[in-house]
Amino acid sequence: MTMKNDEFENKNDDVCEVFVSHEDAVARVREKMPSEEIYSDLSEFFKIFGNPTRLKIISLLCVEDLCVCDICEALELNQTTVSNQLRILRANNIVKYQKEGKMARYSLTDSHIEMIYKVGFEHILE
Repeated sequence: MTMKNDEFENKNDDVCEVFVSHEDAVARVREKMPSEEIYSDLSEFFKIFGNPTRLKIISLLCVEDLCVCDICEALELNQTTVSNQLRILRANNIVKYQKEGKMARYSLTDSHIEMIYKVGFEHILE
């Protein structure tokens, strides 16, 4: 299979033809870069959003606070599955719960979680 010249050129449109770094721009962005530890923590944080069941739970909690039974019913999942995912979400400060008698009502820890979910959702729909 041979590639026509115009096909080859189109495949390389996103590559600089002459590699010359712009030292002032590089210095400005390096100055703003967080530490490796922060990048690592952020990477771990985003991994939490990489599970469809956890995303479904987050989406429900964007609507309203729910007990485990309500989450199980809405997602048609067993309590063990939901509880395991809630434990991961709690451990990563994504959700919190409040005991109401024998019931535990779950909510998102803060509005940042809802914003992250909604921005990601909107991006996928574009």
